Formats: sequence, C-alpha cells, structure tokens
Amino acid sequence: MSVPRVKLGKLSVSKLIIGGNPFTGYSHQSPERNREMVHYYTTARIKATLAQAESLGIDTFIGRADRHIRRVLLEYWDEGGRIRWIAQTCPEYATVAYSIAAAAQSGAAACYLHGGQADLFFAQGQTERIAEAVARIRDTGLPAGIAGHNPRVFEWADEHIEVDFYMCSYYNPSPRDEHAEHREREAERFDHRDREAMTAVIANLSKPVIHYKVMAAGRNDPRDALAYVVAHMRPQDAVCIGVYTKDKPDMLAENLGLLQEYRWQAGQER
Repeated sequence: MSVPRVKLGKLSVSKLIIGGNPFTGYSHQSPERNREMVHYYTTARIKATLAQAESLGIDTFIGRADRHIRRVLLEYWDEGGRIRWIAQTCPEYATVAYSIAAAAQSGAAACYLHGGQADLFFAQGQTERIAEAVARIRDTGLPAGIAGHNPRVFEWADEHIEVDFYMCSYYNPSPRDEHAEHREREAERFDHRDREAMTAVIANLSKPVIHYKVMAAGRNDPRDALAYVVAHMRPQDAVCIGVYTKDKPDMLAENLGLLQEYRWQAGQER
C-alpha cells in the first residue's frame, strides 16, 4: 500500500513524516539518553535513516534549521537523496529571522515557528511576534506554519493569522512561559489529558495539522498511540514520528505498517 499524501499550502507531502529530534539528541527522556542519541546518530546513520524513509514512500522530513542538520541534508542531497525538508526555527539563534533565512537558503520546502517559541510569545503577550514570523516565512515563498504545545496558541492563531499548516504536539511536557527550550535537567510530564485537549482543538482548526509527540517520546505503546492518531487525524492531516534505529532498526517500517493496518483515518474501510 502506498503512503497517502496531503497538502500543506502548495506543498504535497507524505502523510507520515519522519521527525528529526533523535538525530540531534532530543530524547525527552533523560540527559543520558540525549547523549546516547548524539553518539549513535552519526552523519552516515542519519543519511541511512532518511534513505530508509524514502524507500518506504515517506518523502518528507521535519528537522531543525541548525548548522548540523543543514550540513547533513546538503550531503544527503548531493549524494542523490530527494527527501523534502520542513524546517523548524531554532530558539538558540539570536533571531527568528536568521532561522527562517537559513532554512530558505538551505533548501527547505516549508518552514514553521518552533513550538517553544510560539508558546513563549503567546504566554508573554507577544503574539505579534508569531504573526511576524509567519509573514517572514511567507515572504521567502515557503509554506508557513507554527508549532506549539499549548492548545490556546492554535485557537488564537486560527482567529488572527493566516498560516498554511499547524504542528500540534499531543503533550505539553514542560512550561514554556519563561523560555522557549526545554531545560535538560527539568522533569517532563506526559499527561494523556493534554493529548485529549489538543485533539479536541485540532478537530476545529481550519488548516492541515501535523500531529507530533504522538508517542510521548517513547512512553506510549506504538499500537495504542497510532490507533489514537488515526481516530483523531482528519483527511487533510499528517503525523510526524521520530525513530531511534539503535533500539529497533525497522521501527519506521513498523509504524508505517500500523498506520496502513488502521487505514490512516477512522471511518475508512478496515
């Protein structure tokens, strides 16, 4: 069975998208696990994982617009890889504008405002900065989106700004009211009530949604997690899943197999 496709503005992408957090050591489990991922995911292994995704019909990757990921993608594309890149802005850079320019100049097919940044701007009453980021992305000619962990961000955005897509996290594991990035030593909370609150908002959003953090950073059983995704994913939506192939080399194929088994959308023939 082929992988279905959805549109993010003018961009056609696979309905399953491979996520890049493990490539950069963002495990959302522990500092030790973060370092393990960084050591494991060499450039060669990242490229092999992207190639595996393409071989399965997954033609879209979500990853940070940092120097590391940009360099890996350049090498991958130079060697014949064709995966599309949806770029995420980087909170550690001095300005959002720099992230967006770096993404556009480095071959991104779309770009979105980092979820922690959107949450922070919203919490601090600086929603104009969210709107400015989206406008700046659109000025590059790329489809523009915003991510977030707080459902209220998307309720506000759907009323006040024009985007091409949303990135909605199922979980809100740490407060982003004072800083955009998760602090490595801070405990994170994965509460299913957050997932229920977010999917209730997703149901009424006017734009396509990429569902992410659906596995609660490895805490959820994949079969149960993806059954929940399928029950709440609209025809226009996609799902982003990161994989750690050291734990299971065929993890990506197994996730794809489950989505195919569930027929991608509740209500379709099983």
